[in-house]
Amino acid sequence: MELVRVEHASDVRALLNRTMPACLVIETGPDATVVVELIDAIKADSFTGIVPLAVVLNGTGGSTSDLLEAGADEVVHDEIPEREQLLRLEQVLKRADRDVSVHPTTRLPGTNHIARDMQSRLETSETFAVCYADLDHFKEFNDRYGYALGDAVIRLLSRILRDIVRGLAPGGFVGHIGGDDFIFNVPVEYLEETCDAIIFLFDELIPYQYTEEDRRAGYFLGEDRRGNVHRVPLMALSIGVVTNQFQTFDHPGMISELATEMKSFAKSLPGSKYVVDRRQQPSDAEGAETRDEQALAGAAASGPPADVNP
Repeated sequence: MELVRVEHASDVRALLNRTMPACLVIETGPDATVVVELIDAIKADSFTGIVPLAVVLNGTGGSTSDLLEAGADEVVHDEIPEREQLLRLEQVLKRADRDVSVHPTTRLPGTNHIARDMQSRLETSETFAVCYADLDHFKEFNDRYGYALGDAVIRLLSRILRDIVRGLAPGGFVGHIGGDDFIFNVPVEYLEETCDAIIFLFDELIPYQYTEEDRRAGYFLGEDRRGNVHRVPLMALSIGVVTNQFQTFDHPGMISELATEMKSFAKSLPGSKYVVDRRQQPSDAEGAETRDEQALAGAAASGPPADVNP
């Protein structure tokens, strides 16, 4: 592995904001308070908390229990034989690789973390938005350009989501379901600005993943399952949004079901866009029967039950 050294706690935070390292190793100095505070801050952040963190304890620079309580994944010190120190550090990396809650391609939190984040928001009085993002025409791109470039697109989208949510939506969260499916959760007051920025940046960058010929044409020729040749547009981003502004939810599964429905509707529309569910909570048995009859087709008019934002 490439080892990058930094000297100050602020430099560590800055580096983590720019990259996603395989592991963070912190060496304590005479005052372990700074290290404990740094670990607390790193592990409290959903973006940096998933990075495996080991501490090398030098002399009197703090206690093992304090560092572990702060969130360190491993602590090694001089009294441990060097071979054991290396084995402990190796186990930190192996545990991180085995953690099914972190997607191996993007290093973003996976389905378990996504459900936990939704549940934690349900347990507060926060008004939030759950956004299900999915790529249009990604399969055709993968078939034409190969899985390596397909993975590069997935990583590009993950960085766009991570950086914009982190920058524009304090308290936001980004998770990777798998493939080209992502979830990001934000306080509802940051929803529009965040989604607008994501779509703008995506549409700016994604054409450069194609050859110049395809980029200039705005499409390439592909075959469907029946062998018919047709034009395949450049990839677009569809985001289905569910909020608790107009309805309440008992568990994350209810949110996921609606978010999937809104994402599917968004994918039926051309171009990059986000669609916000505006349907009201049914108040009686009759309302429950008619709720599903609130035609999603009417959403294209930007009125209830949904808003469409290209």
